[in-house]
Amino acid sequence: MVEQYLPILVFIVIGVVFAIVPLAVGFALGPRRPDEAKTSPYECGFEAFEDARMKFDVRYYLVAILFIIFDLEIAFLFPWAVVLDEIGMEGFLAMMVFLGILVVGFIYEWKKGALEWE
Repeated sequence: MVEQYLPILVFIVIGVVFAIVPLAVGFALGPRRPDEAKTSPYECGFEAFEDARMKFDVRYYLVAILFIIFDLEIAFLFPWAVVLDEIGMEGFLAMMVFLGILVVGFIYEWKKGALEWE
């Protein structure tokens, strides 16, 4: 029974070695020149100048949601295009309904001005 799991164990050991050895070499041989800029806490590359509880523009979230929607659309289109001959007209119509719903959402967001950045 151990013989069955030996290749998996070897694969895990090799993966761990490939992950840990470069980190250890970089930590051991890397230069250490700390200064105030390198050790200061930051979020966006510059000092915080306002309260963290300030109002946040909702357009950031809208752009992220739109990206996810259209990214998922592309993720569904590739496998659909590969098997289009096998699924026939029913699969084609189902995908057209899916794309139609996404196009309606896209037009709605366009008309609401979510795609315009000020």
